[in-house]
Amino acid sequence: MRKTIYLILTAILSLTGFNCKNNSATDTYKADVIVYGGTSAAVTTAVQVQRMGQSVIIVSPDKHLGGMSSSGLGFTDTGNKEVIGGLAREFYQLIWQHYQKPESWRWQKQSEYGNTGQGNPAIDGEKRTMWIFEPHVAESAFESLIKQNNLTVHRDEWLDRENGVIVKDGKIISIRTLSGKVYRGRIFVDATYEGDLMASAGVSFTVGREDNGLYNETWNGVQAGVYHHGHYFKDKIDPYKIAGDPSSGLLPRISTEKLGENGSGDAKIQAYCFRLCLTQHSENRIPISKPEGYDSTQYELLVRLSSTRWDEFFGKYDPVPNLKTDVNNHGPFSFDNIGMNWDYPEASYERRKQIINEHILYQKGLLYFMATDQRLPSWVRETMNKWGYAKDEFADNGNWPYNIYVREARRMTGEYVMTENDVLCKRPVPNSIGMGSYTMDSHNVQRYVTAEGYVQNEGDIGVGAPKPYQIDLGSIIPKRDECSNLLIPVCVSCSHIAFGSIRMEPVFMILGQSAGTVASLALKNKKNIHDLTYDEIKTQLISDGQILEY
Repeated sequence: MRKTIYLILTAILSLTGFNCKNNSATDTYKADVIVYGGTSAAVTTAVQVQRMGQSVIIVSPDKHLGGMSSSGLGFTDTGNKEVIGGLAREFYQLIWQHYQKPESWRWQKQSEYGNTGQGNPAIDGEKRTMWIFEPHVAESAFESLIKQNNLTVHRDEWLDRENGVIVKDGKIISIRTLSGKVYRGRIFVDATYEGDLMASAGVSFTVGREDNGLYNETWNGVQAGVYHHGHYFKDKIDPYKIAGDPSSGLLPRISTEKLGENGSGDAKIQAYCFRLCLTQHSENRIPISKPEGYDSTQYELLVRLSSTRWDEFFGKYDPVPNLKTDVNNHGPFSFDNIGMNWDYPEASYERRKQIINEHILYQKGLLYFMATDQRLPSWVRETMNKWGYAKDEFADNGNWPYNIYVREARRMTGEYVMTENDVLCKRPVPNSIGMGSYTMDSHNVQRYVTAEGYVQNEGDIGVGAPKPYQIDLGSIIPKRDECSNLLIPVCVSCSHIAFGSIRMEPVFMILGQSAGTVASLALKNKKNIHDLTYDEIKTQLISDGQILEY
């Protein structure tokens, strides 16, 4: 009888898709701290936890660690490098050490490279740091940190966002990935660009731009007619398929949505793109080719733009070592795929993949269009045909970057909300855990038709911080009544425009180290993360090289 019941239960469980193996001891992993994510912040968080004597596992959806730092963003947005300390500075010192070796200069002599960085010299010999680098060199530096600190990393493990996060009495007990692996920890860290663990744990967050009135800001919300960079249409360009005929419909990639009032909030986010690593060196160059699904009509707006003698086509050749370039958006119609990512932050994995693939097709198609379309000036085609994909980068991914540049997604609403008033140093920050200094930088959010009937971009903002500013402890900690054992060093608690400055890779590394410090101190002192005193956190951070004031 018992055997019959057992067989019936086994059959039922099999039909319902229940997999006993997922709950077996061999598929459950335990550590003091579980870090979910594969970003630069994930690595610095785990390194700090390990160095402070706690056990840690990195659970990474990515196979290649380092996030954007190792996925094409080699022309580092540093701001004031004097406030980059701790593990972040250690990373850039590893980069410097690599390029001190003659064999590291395979395609170019070091003497021919120059020393141009973004507002700073690329190579700082006195401080033994280097801020500009090739993607594979950055990945190697992160792997060195992992190896040197004997870190455990589980790669290609994707959080089960629907049912994989177990929360009890305001604490995360465990997380489960889609492969069935379960990870139990005492403290968890969400170090993803998207904030998936944070959201699945029920922590409050926001997406998009806040109304200026919410936090008494000026540069948040819709910013039509505000042109801080050159990424807008300076001439009157007709937006319709048949010029002058609205009934013909809009050209591709122009939104039909009505623009909100200036300063009003919306759920829209700044544009994404891939930071391509291209080269002109013939021995290392893979020529631009026509992508499957190519549609030249997607770039009709670029043809009309070129007729105005706009001459900034592909004008941002930021040099990285070995005759390569880190290609970013440049101008009103470029690599930013404006308005095509609005649903990405909360989208399913399947939908995100669709969005990413659409971005890949858009950028590959744009390269091919610029190299071949006869309607563009000949010099544009000639220039583009000199460039190609770097053969020695992203070799297992078709020489295409591993990560799309998620400039913003979800942002937590935590114990302290950083706003432009903090970045602009208009109010004191109580509990500094690190510093930022970069301009409040938002890329365009939407492309629309003006009241006069012309195409225009909106959302591109660049407002400089008067000096380096402090980032508050409460910006990486959820509200006490929501979760007491989760830290968020990437999708931090801040407004859209404040995140425009905070979202830089060196800052993510800084906040990752600080998150690891808070986690380790809480475990060591047997306290909740909310109950630690700032003085004990501050003392540890300073001891480990973090710069908390300027």
